[in-house]
Amino acid sequence: MDSHGSESSAYRPLLRSHDHRRSHGSSHAVMIVLPAIAAAVLVGCALVRILRRPKGSKRGFDETKLVSNCSSTEMLSFVGFSPDMRGCIYGGRRLGFSTQTTGRGGQVFTYRELEMATDGFNPRNVMTHAGFGILYKGTLMNGTLAAIKLLYVEGRQGEGIPNGDLFSRLHSQYLVGLLGYCADGHHRLLVYEYMPNGCLQKLLHPTTCEADQPLRFLDWTKRLRIALDCARGLEFLHENSFPAVIHRDLNCSNILLDRDFRAKLSGFGLTKPCSDTLDGYAAPEYALTGKITTKSDVYSYGVVLLELLTGRVPVDTKRPQPEQLFISWALPRLTSREKIEEMVDPLLQGLYSKKELVQVAAIAAVCVQPEADYRPLITDVVQSLIPLVKSACKLSFSSG
Repeated sequence: MDSHGSESSAYRPLLRSHDHRRSHGSSHAVMIVLPAIAAAVLVGCALVRILRRPKGSKRGFDETKLVSNCSSTEMLSFVGFSPDMRGCIYGGRRLGFSTQTTGRGGQVFTYRELEMATDGFNPRNVMTHAGFGILYKGTLMNGTLAAIKLLYVEGRQGEGIPNGDLFSRLHSQYLVGLLGYCADGHHRLLVYEYMPNGCLQKLLHPTTCEADQPLRFLDWTKRLRIALDCARGLEFLHENSFPAVIHRDLNCSNILLDRDFRAKLSGFGLTKPCSDTLDGYAAPEYALTGKITTKSDVYSYGVVLLELLTGRVPVDTKRPQPEQLFISWALPRLTSREKIEEMVDPLLQGLYSKKELVQVAAIAAVCVQPEADYRPLITDVVQSLIPLVKSACKLSFSSG
């Protein structure tokens, strides 16, 4: 991908948040502006202001509108995508969300059925160690391939099993479908649709025995599409569900990839507490107070976005002490173009647009702000990523 080209020296808006509330009662506006870069120096850094809605004005849910879903012909004509471009951004799947339901969370399985499906939970069938359990590849009795998650639970009634009513209405092309579950004795398992390319964790951070696998490399365009798919998944949970659904455990292990490397979110809707506060994905407010909101998901998303940019894990004790906690090390560097380029995953070998790189880094920077009020809505992230993915896809098609 050509990383050069003219870049305007003017500032332009990147993200705008409309739901920031401040206790002092004054009204401000939030706008994150990204300096376009001429030559080799980052001209400026993001500017943040805060907007508080008038008292009594609340963000409502309109069942007639799916925010940023792009499921209508109006949106397609607005963006003007060719069929190839639609496939790049939307994966060639039918735009919009499925209305099909599976009852109360799908089929009920016995532990024995799932044990047989995974060949006795054979280590060879492990897809990933996710935040709430171990994900196995399995074959159900009817021959269907499935991803089977063995949850870390103690067997207390209801723990770890998703709300059936919740799952019966959460159907999106950006969410992994739940086929069923098991609550057999003290065993708790979830059965998801199978995703051929496994989880993002294994592709970005392979172990030694996985390092030579041919699917290890994700080019720049794939990474941007994965970022947009994940943002759309969160947008559906936050904006198109009523009440809003908080994922609570967004990380690379809970991002699964189909045969075209399109991403879907899994691991949402569990009744367990949030993931470990020491894993690098938990927002600061959760670590301090136990409070979790949709902005906590945005923080976790920002961590994933930085992983896509750098190829690093959030916590790495093998690195020098200042770099072990990735976010605290990276955040002050995200306002410098030179330092951003130094952080890029070396596997990309410079095959990316430097302008897109800086813009994505700016999005990540606001997502991982320590104070929740300074983070954008996930809808704003989606709208900021769409033109970047469109641009990357154009270059990919033209060079291919």
